Amino acid sequence: MSHDTPAYGLWSLVIINTIFFIFFAASFSVGGWKKNWRSLGPYSAFILALFAEMYGFPLTIYFLSGWLATRYPNLDLYSHEAGHLWSTIFGLKGDPHFSLLHIFSLVAIAGGFILLAQSWRRLYDAQKRGVVATTGPYAHIRHPQYVGFVAIMFGFLLQWPTIPTLVMFPIMTFVYARLARREEQDSLERYGDPYRVYVERVPAFIPKLSGTRSPQRRRLP
Repeated sequence: MSHDTPAYGLWSLVIINTIFFIFFAASFSVGGWKKNWRSLGPYSAFILALFAEMYGFPLTIYFLSGWLATRYPNLDLYSHEAGHLWSTIFGLKGDPHFSLLHIFSLVAIAGGFILLAQSWRRLYDAQKRGVVATTGPYAHIRHPQYVGFVAIMFGFLLQWPTIPTLVMFPIMTFVYARLARREEQDSLERYGDPYRVYVERVPAFIPKLSGTRSPQRRRLP
């Protein structure tokens, strides 16, 4: 099989895409990297690992080459299309960039960035006024910024799954859950009962699909 257009070893694209997606996310934050490094750090590591394989060295394809060559003998392993492994595994036909899976991934990524933009601004405005953030995305979930990061990473996994990012994703999700819990304890100490009432009414990560939950005393999760 010939490779007229190189699909890998494009380290300039690795750098450009990594910088773009990291700074694009950071541009929505208030206070920049210095103030938000705990939330931006895991996301940045995921993005770097993703694009290092997407355009740099196809580590996952290399490890799976024997299995892929046996099961999909007509697949050009080192073409860009081969990196869209879900399309190959699920037997999706046509250009993977136009598949429903890819479109859904774009929706998840775009939705994640929109959630980041909306949540960080609302949080900053509330902190300036010294009150609990309860408007915008915060009216539906308590940690929309972390849900946004997870949605972006999940979207990229649907596009371009790799062994490192598949391993990193649940770890990053756990890290964000821990950060959320720590922030809730800090907010409880800072705002007291208003924040406790907010916790009792609004779920942490998954919005309610029906009526408002009646307040009840309980511990923070």
